[in-house]
Amino acid sequence: MIAVRPMMPEDVAVACQILNEIIAIGGTTAFETPFSEALFAQVYLNGADKICCHVALDEQGEVAGFQWLGTNENLPEDCADIATFTRREPVLKGAGRALFSETATYAAALGFIALNATIRADNRQGFSYYDKMGFRDYSVTYAVSLQDGTPVDRISKRFELKKETTC
Repeated sequence: MIAVRPMMPEDVAVACQILNEIIAIGGTTAFETPFSEALFAQVYLNGADKICCHVALDEQGEVAGFQWLGTNENLPEDCADIATFTRREPVLKGAGRALFSETATYAAALGFIALNATIRADNRQGFSYYDKMGFRDYSVTYAVSLQDGTPVDRISKRFELKKETTC
């Protein structure tokens, strides 16, 4: 069983490193510029739009991934945005599922009825993960430009915590 708990200040350095490695690899996140630890903490630990941010820990107690849940002014109030990042080496199989279980339970307890994940169209790994968690496509934003001008669609997927969703 993978331990999952809320992100704490001492998790920032490792979680930031995980995200920056994913950014460096390219193609699996909308982020293209690495985060400083200060910016990472501002966004994922202390952000005004943050609802929660959980970390998954490996057998040694090291952060192996994190999942953020937040508000988004473009979504209905009863729908929250979700983003998931797990380390590439060594992979901790099941970290994403463990994080999602905790985040979905937390969101439902707060009264949210749906979760939104927006994924780059070229992110096959992200699609696979969110499909396995039960998310379904509902919207496309076409040709969002990367920093180099390359257009990449963004696919929004929805997970219904309750049946009467509005996002």
